[in-house]
Amino acid sequence: MNTREDQLNAFDRLLTIMDELRAQCPWDKKQTMETLRHLTIEETYELGDAILENDLDEVKKELGDVLLHIVFYAKIGSETNDFDIADVCNEICEKLITRHPHVYGDVEVADEEEVSRNWENIKLKEGKKSVLEGVPNGLPSLVKANRIQDKVSGVGFDWEKPEQVWEKVQEELGEFQQEVAQGNKDRMESEFGDVLFSMVNYGRFLEIDPENALERTNKKFIKRFQYLEGKAKENGKALKEMTLAEMDVFWEEAKRA
Repeated sequence: MNTREDQLNAFDRLLTIMDELRAQCPWDKKQTMETLRHLTIEETYELGDAILENDLDEVKKELGDVLLHIVFYAKIGSETNDFDIADVCNEICEKLITRHPHVYGDVEVADEEEVSRNWENIKLKEGKKSVLEGVPNGLPSLVKANRIQDKVSGVGFDWEKPEQVWEKVQEELGEFQQEVAQGNKDRMESEFGDVLFSMVNYGRFLEIDPENALERTNKKFIKRFQYLEGKAKENGKALKEMTLAEMDVFWEEAKRA
């Protein structure tokens, strides 16, 4: 592995390249924080995909793309004298030191749950009016549900055992089925949301990330369906001309594969 000096030199090289691109490249010159924003989101999702695929070489590449964006934003900030990369680094360093009194102070903790509770309490002392202020509005709903539950758990608002959460899931499923029987779409949607929220909570107790779990299922379904499409093509058939029974044969093959 690289030494600390190598790491610092590599980061300095990136900063130098960023300076040169901002000064000399027509595309880089034109970029603003607003134009970079959607690209940053895209790069973050690509990093997430690489992590799910456990492709460490790709993780390394995608981390570089994300790091480039961080350096880019800091470069733009320096041009308006608002902040630079040193300010960004120092800001997060100070935050980490403040929020880890069990490492940089004399606070003692028993486990990671106590660390999490301390973290949320420290944030409230910093001026946050609600523990939920740290949950971005723009998060996908599944991710947001998980973050909401993490946040409130950090201040002690939580179930005690997974079994209690599973009972809540079953309760919500029953209420959802009642609304399905009534046929009221608005109330069905509301209860369906409650089912999803309770399932996310149950997954959290089992240490299952709901976004990762669903994305794994998405990828699995895509692979199996594309296998089905390939087999249909080999047999000279269009999917819409096949019966469900015929498609199910290839689907089961895909599962075994």
